[in-house]
Amino acid sequence: MTAAEVVKAIQGHFGDAVLATKEHLGEHTVDVNLDRLHAVMRWCRDELRFDYLVDVSSLDHLGEEPRFEMVYELYGYSHGQHLRIKAKVSEDQGVPTVSDLWPTADWHEREVYDMMGITFDGHPDLRRILMWDGYPFYPLRKDFPLEGKPSEMPDVAFTGVAPLEGGPFVTCAGGQDTIAREPRAKRV
Repeated sequence: MTAAEVVKAIQGHFGDAVLATKEHLGEHTVDVNLDRLHAVMRWCRDELRFDYLVDVSSLDHLGEEPRFEMVYELYGYSHGQHLRIKAKVSEDQGVPTVSDLWPTADWHEREVYDMMGITFDGHPDLRRILMWDGYPFYPLRKDFPLEGKPSEMPDVAFTGVAPLEGGPFVTCAGGQDTIAREPRAKRV
């Protein structure tokens, strides 16, 4: 079964739950309605044999509604096909967890929650995975300032000088060219 045949099978089985399909450079993407996401994902695993959840990520379309978009990368070892499933999510909506289908989704979904603030309905342990408990912001949102936000954390973990500054493995920002920025160029 080719990826194009997979897309047609999903369209045939789920009808208007499939909002759009795209093919670019041999990669196939299926946009689905959030309400039907879990059913589509289960069908992809059980019927289309996508047995490996490669990644779960999210996009922030600040200024649009719905603001967020979930992105799932699937792979089937038996047929060697890759498939991308996407679903739009409003800021106040929860996304159905797929950790019951692929246990590896547990950490992926926790990371999306931690960095973007998207919640996952039915997740067995939805808590921060990178930021500390009680951190009130979501660092990968587009409205998060590049310089960060003030924190009540003590400055214990911060130093004035980068520990590897000037070392052999540190690139030189703004060097004359790519060769001068290369860490190996610092060898004497």
